[in-house]
Amino acid sequence: MSAKKTILIIEDELNIRDLIETFLSKNGYVTVGVESAELGIKKIPVLKPALILLDIQLPNMDGLEAIRRIREDPRGKDIPIILVSVQSSDIHRIIGLESGADDFVSKPFNPAELLARVNAVLRRTRPNAKKSDSIIDDGTFFMDTDTRKVTLKKAPLKLTPKEFTLLALFIKERGNVLSRDVISTQIWERENLETSRTIDVHVGRLRKKLGKHASLIETVGKVGYRYSPAE
Repeated sequence: MSAKKTILIIEDELNIRDLIETFLSKNGYVTVGVESAELGIKKIPVLKPALILLDIQLPNMDGLEAIRRIREDPRGKDIPIILVSVQSSDIHRIIGLESGADDFVSKPFNPAELLARVNAVLRRTRPNAKKSDSIIDDGTFFMDTDTRKVTLKKAPLKLTPKEFTLLALFIKERGNVLSRDVISTQIWERENLETSRTIDVHVGRLRKKLGKHASLIETVGKVGYRYSPAE
């Protein structure tokens, strides 16, 4: 029997924290809830959570600052983070994703939808069974989906889990145009993502990390994107 995954819930509203803990616990997860970002960050090295649910509106240190600190620490840089916020506008969603989050859930939320997003993120970061299947090497990028390590022209890249999965999809579909609908289905496991800007933000973040190689990911009109390395 495989060990249950631990989810760290950083939420200052007790009723919401209890709701999330109870629902996720009933669905097979170990949950640990804290009321502040400071406490949550201290628990990460001990708990080694598989995923963090993080409220944006927190006392003292808000969720965006917490993400920055978590990503700066080698012990937290690869942990998937789902932001939870009462602010549901596109601009708040974009700011959250640009800060390093892997997904964004608006309050009030349906617990079943939250569970589905948690499951989706964790599936995307689960190691593959066979080592041969875990290696992606096209001569430009080298990716190991077991260790989540990636290099570009042998230089290491630091990617969030969502950026890693997005890049892997582009490489596997080399030369093919991927519409936003296809990307939302493959990466977020649902169609009609609330806003196409969510995808654009992630692609923009990925391109920024590619630096002078950003043009490897082309924008194809209003349709979507294509990974097109020079032959």
